[in-house]
Formats: sequence, structure tokens, C-alpha cells
Amino acid sequence: MLLIHCPHCGPRDEGEFTCGGESHIQRPALSASAEDWAEYLFLRHNPAGVTYERWRHTFGCERWFNVARCTVSHRIEAVYAMTEAKPDIA
Repeated sequence: MLLIHCPHCGPRDEGEFTCGGESHIQRPALSASAEDWAEYLFLRHNPAGVTYERWRHTFGCERWFNVARCTVSHRIEAVYAMTEAKPDIA
């Protein structure tokens, strides 16, 4: 079980949150090709290491934020606002 630090409510149990999948995905233009739309809708990175995800504090403040999490250890490396750029984590 993860302890997630909500930027608005403080540390809370993982059960209060919903993962929204990979963050920092750019939506293609309406005129984009079918291949570009397929990539946007269906293909996601799945690294063995740090991944950047969107999380929502569903049973709390109901706000969205980003989490940088290691998929190997499940360690949370950073929590940051939706409007912030992703941190460079080595």
C-alpha cells in the first residue's frame, strides 16, 4: 500500500486515490492522422523505472496532480501540480 502525499491534503492512504494513467500526453490536432490518434489513445510507455502518472484524490479534495513513481520499487519520487513541468529524476 502506498502513502501518497496529496499536495492539498497531506499524506493519505492509496485507497483514497484513483490513478488516471500516464501524464504529460499531448493530444493531437483534429486533423492528425489515424496513426497519430491510435498512438495517443492506445499506446503508453511502460518503463522499468520512473514513470509519470496522473492521480486524483477521489475521497478527499477531488483534485488532480502528478506523481513520479518508480515501477520497480513503487517508491514515489515526486508529487507536483498538474500545471508544473515534469521533474528531471535520474
